[in-house]
Amino acid sequence: MTGHDAYRGLPGDERKTMTTRGARDLVRPLRWPLVAALPVGLLVLTFAYPIALMFARSLTDFVHPDDAGLANYEWFLTTPAQITILQRTVTASLLVTGLCALIGFPYAYLMTVVGFRWRMLLLGAVLMPFWTSLIVRTYSWLILLGDSGPVTGALRSLGFGEVRLVGTTSAVVIGMTQVLLPFFILPLYARLLQIDRALLRAAQIHGASPATAFRTIYLPLATPGITSGATIVFIVSLGFYFTPALLGSPQNSLLSQQIVEQVSRLLAFGRGGAMALVLLVLTLALLGLGALLTRRFTKALGIGSEAR
Repeated sequence: MTGHDAYRGLPGDERKTMTTRGARDLVRPLRWPLVAALPVGLLVLTFAYPIALMFARSLTDFVHPDDAGLANYEWFLTTPAQITILQRTVTASLLVTGLCALIGFPYAYLMTVVGFRWRMLLLGAVLMPFWTSLIVRTYSWLILLGDSGPVTGALRSLGFGEVRLVGTTSAVVIGMTQVLLPFFILPLYARLLQIDRALLRAAQIHGASPATAFRTIYLPLATPGITSGATIVFIVSLGFYFTPALLGSPQNSLLSQQIVEQVSRLLAFGRGGAMALVLLVLTLALLGLGALLTRRFTKALGIGSEAR
């Protein structure tokens, strides 16, 4: 008797079960590729393809007909004005990250020690900017930091004389800090919630002062959250455009503004692509460095999945 004849001799329910099982066994190896096909395809369409196109334009689209090869990259990396803009962008991003850390850590820590109602109120204050348009928030800073605004008026009353903030890097840093502060607080707060405060009480029982227990136990355990928040804020700051465009000025422009200038006004797509790719490489390098340092630190402390 052949296998086909044996299959035909089975009852109907058993044949249906075998057919279903065979189809399931056939689809099982393809399950995860099929699930991943859509997001991978979307990522390729919206990320990989534009980057490849931008890279090709940076090597083929030149302002001067005699240029070739890496001329756009050479222009960007050897022009003093462009180097100054790159340095200003990194400096502003570092300042924004530092201010977010100074403001965000005490705020996130406070969220972990207050009661439920106050915690919900503080969390709502963090989430509230996401419910407000970025344009509205940025124009609000234009009013607050303007020449006749309350901030400059307060500075004049304190004896600082005529102070101009709008159009300066200071205004850009203030506006970006307010926009990006939730991106620092939320991952840090999630990390602080995981810290067992009984460790602090145990350290104090064994003779450590509250400050020593906080410095030697709590702060190291909170470092992964600080690193995560700082990495997010710093990377987003590198490519931030809207707030610097409104609160800054052409004389104090950041790299994102220069990229838009090259592409939209000067139609220098090759130079704009070269600048964007340099920014992308810098961002990926910093992201990898942050991930590596965080992994080593958490491994040294014996926390995280790798320590287990």
